[in-house]
Amino acid sequence: MIKLRNIEKYYTNKFIKTYVLRNINLDVEEGEFVSIMGPSGAGKSTLLYIIGMLDTPNNGEYYFYDEPVHKMSEKKLSDIHKSHIGFVFQQYHLIDELTVYENLETPLLYQKVKTSERKGIVAEMLDRFNIVAKKDLFPNQLSGGQQQLVAVARAVIAKPRLLLADEPTGNLHSDQGKEIMELLKKLNDEGVTIIQVTHSETNAGYGNRIINLADGWIEK
Repeated sequence: MIKLRNIEKYYTNKFIKTYVLRNINLDVEEGEFVSIMGPSGAGKSTLLYIIGMLDTPNNGEYYFYDEPVHKMSEKKLSDIHKSHIGFVFQQYHLIDELTVYENLETPLLYQKVKTSERKGIVAEMLDRFNIVAKKDLFPNQLSGGQQQLVAVARAVIAKPRLLLADEPTGNLHSDQGKEIMELLKKLNDEGVTIIQVTHSETNAGYGNRIINLADGWIEK
């Protein structure tokens, strides 16, 4: 599903290159649940953003279902991102001015899903995530755990093949965190490929493989 070959990311300041990622070679098969771990500044989130097509590497090749991402136009990248990839952030990234219902509906609007169909999909998702009673509330009226539930629901509503999670339980207390991780595990059991960045050994234990990053390198 994912092949990264010799991926490098660096920033140039005058004549000095500061490397964030070095010589990253990584394969992820469809249906895996992979955890990326490592200290702060190791390049974990940058790697996740490159995989999610929200950032581009300076060097290297990236293949998504054998398609060369590194050669794609901005439009093609955006189309693949919208149709195949869901993202869950530590800070939730819900749209404050929209209700829970409207936040869930947004990815379907991007995909130009018909109104009648949209209503059914959103209703099903509200029911599945037990947030029907919250549908008319705004994000600031929800607890952190509820906001993250909505964020996960929004990330999977368009049925992505790949779900990327950047410290998905970082702002939650342990019970809420466990609920989110159980939810991700269930989605993975249903066939969604998941890659998460986490500091937590417990959260990493939900996956089937751990990749350790240090100073931009994958530790062997």
